[in-house]
Amino acid sequence: MLSALVHCRSQPEALIATLSALVAGVAEGVIADAVVICERANDDTAVIIEATGAEFALLRPGADPWSTGAAMARREWLFCLEAGDVPLEGWISVTDHFAGTAAKENFPIGRLNRRARDWSEWFSDRFAGLDRRPRAGDVVHASHLLSDASLASAARPRIQRLPARIIRQPLRVAP
Repeated sequence: MLSALVHCRSQPEALIATLSALVAGVAEGVIADAVVICERANDDTAVIIEATGAEFALLRPGADPWSTGAAMARREWLFCLEAGDVPLEGWISVTDHFAGTAAKENFPIGRLNRRARDWSEWFSDRFAGLDRRPRAGDVVHASHLLSDASLASAARPRIQRLPARIIRQPLRVAP
């Protein structure tokens, strides 16, 4: 089982889209709990967080959102998402399998494939593999986030591409 970490910058609609997408994972027994990490307190997001039973974490200025959420998560495997991220079909079995088997491989980071909006985003995503820090769309062991020494050590985590996709949901209301 995984804990979902959702970094929410401001838009309540984006948070709703992501938490709604996670409901299927909860029903399948893959997502156990969720922590919503907010940059500032907001009544709208507080209502959403309370209604879904997620935990609330207020991000201190300059703090890493994933480490902040990991400190409150109940599980050792974490699914990092930005508010507005929607995992597409197949993500449940892929993330569950990765978390169940990756422990044997020195805790690599599993990275869902993100559909790029344009060529510059695609280029940036391809070279992001050089950066071993966890980001939105990653399945990561809490040990990578709870200790600065783990990422600075010689045992840098390996990035493993996962055969599932994630998109950032455009927030447009139809007329």
